[in-house]
Amino acid sequence: MKSLLVLCVVCPLAVLCVSGTAEQKLKNCNEVRAVFSSKGLNINDVPNKGVSGASLKVCPQGFSCCTVEMEEKLSQESHTEIKAPVSRLSTNLQTIFKERHNHFDNFFRELLKNAQISLHNMFLRTYGKMYEQNSQLFSDFFESLTRYYVDGSAKMDLDAMLSEFWADLLERMFRLVNVQFEFSDAYMECVSRHTDELQPFGDVPRKLRIQLKRAFIAARTFVRGLKLMPEVFNKVSTVSATPSCVRAATKMLYCPYCSGQVALKPCQNYCLNVMRGCLANQADLDTEWNNFLDAMLSLAERLEGPFNFESVMDPIDVKISEAIMNMQENSMQVSQKVFQGCGTPKLSQSFRNRRSLKETGFANRFRPYTPEARPTTAAGTSLDRLTSEVKRKLKQAKKFWSTLPETVCADGGIAPGDECWNGTAKSRYELHVIGNGLANQGTNPDVEVDITKPHTVIRSQIAALKEMTIWLKTAHSGNEIIENTDDDDGSGEESGSGCDSPSCIPDIYFPNTTPNTNKPRVNPVHSSNSAGAHIRGGVTLALCGLAAALLAPRLR
Repeated sequence: MKSLLVLCVVCPLAVLCVSGTAEQKLKNCNEVRAVFSSKGLNINDVPNKGVSGASLKVCPQGFSCCTVEMEEKLSQESHTEIKAPVSRLSTNLQTIFKERHNHFDNFFRELLKNAQISLHNMFLRTYGKMYEQNSQLFSDFFESLTRYYVDGSAKMDLDAMLSEFWADLLERMFRLVNVQFEFSDAYMECVSRHTDELQPFGDVPRKLRIQLKRAFIAARTFVRGLKLMPEVFNKVSTVSATPSCVRAATKMLYCPYCSGQVALKPCQNYCLNVMRGCLANQADLDTEWNNFLDAMLSLAERLEGPFNFESVMDPIDVKISEAIMNMQENSMQVSQKVFQGCGTPKLSQSFRNRRSLKETGFANRFRPYTPEARPTTAAGTSLDRLTSEVKRKLKQAKKFWSTLPETVCADGGIAPGDECWNGTAKSRYELHVIGNGLANQGTNPDVEVDITKPHTVIRSQIAALKEMTIWLKTAHSGNEIIENTDDDDGSGEESGSGCDSPSCIPDIYFPNTTPNTNKPRVNPVHSSNSAGAHIRGGVTLALCGLAAALLAPRLR
């Protein structure tokens, strides 16, 4: 009777135990169904209770809330989840540097526009209608500067443009300073040949050429570097995960769900191995990426200092007016030298009377605007402020690619210690953490990576970064690399360095955008200005003619 009583007690307990275990398994699969439903997956693909996982290809076999079909769908989901954080992080920086590129580009273009407006207002106030009739000379000057900013020496020879500008200005002024004479085209050609000796505008043309070149080269190259950054992020973020990466990601992200452990997170080192295998090619960008950013930061220092585009463009109206003053003060001496070298011209038959000083002379000297009076850009900012902001962003972007696995793992949620998913169970991850980069993946225990096949998109971006770094370093020295365009004759075009020091690197010529590892053609930079010449004057006729010389129609 006692035995029967014990049996009656034990049997119900056994039934309850078996029932509890089943209910637990059923509960676990219900949790899995709920989680999958929240991710937008079809819960009908999840079994109501645990089934045999003998046919699973990725997850551990045994009790499972996943079928083979469900595992395949989870693989597709893993592919998306692996790409999502990389795409999000890349898009974030892509947006930041695209905005910075636009800010700098618009700022430089507006500085050019404002400099032209400033000169126009100053000259209009001083010369009135005479300037209006001859303002095209200066409009063409600023149009050429804008072309040089946009296209560089590939499309615009700054030296030739500046020489032509000063020569044109000299011709107009020389004719009007000597209005009593007639000058043939041949005579004016003789004047042009003697400009090196004459230096009618003093040292202004030479100094301005140097300042313009190095400031424009630095500004244009820096903007080009900012433009490259979003392109790199865009192209790299579109690189698809390999099948072995997707398999490893599925095992790490979803196999805990299949075992009913929906709250279990991957072990930290386990996640690092998986992501370093998946992002091995991207990590190889890091060296050239950091070199590129260092070159950008170094050139930014130049933008704040000796190659400051703003400090060159703001007072350009004053610098040109200073050149005109030099011509005014030295007109008599220049004329005498020209007559000695080119011969005395014939008197003009049409010269009958002289205009009064009030009508033709300079009303007053130009005075530079104060910083408060100078026009501001639409952005309402300054180059120093823009540069300070972008330097901070550039520093934050350092080592982005090598730390990407850690960032992705941290964003996705990881667990330290023993309370984590190690790929097969809830336990500590005992395997060694491998290094970054493709070369280290041969020993990756969790992702199969073919280290003999680098990704072509990644390699092309590494090459682009290398090339841009060369451009940046060359610009840092005040020089530029000249690209041969399709319409070039292949003879090469000399470019000024904007650097007046023997220590500066001369211009470097590459046949294409790909750096030449052999011997690039080098042309030395000459700091002399073929259009400059000193002019002194003290005669009333010279002073009267000078103003009209700047602004009168070109006579030939």
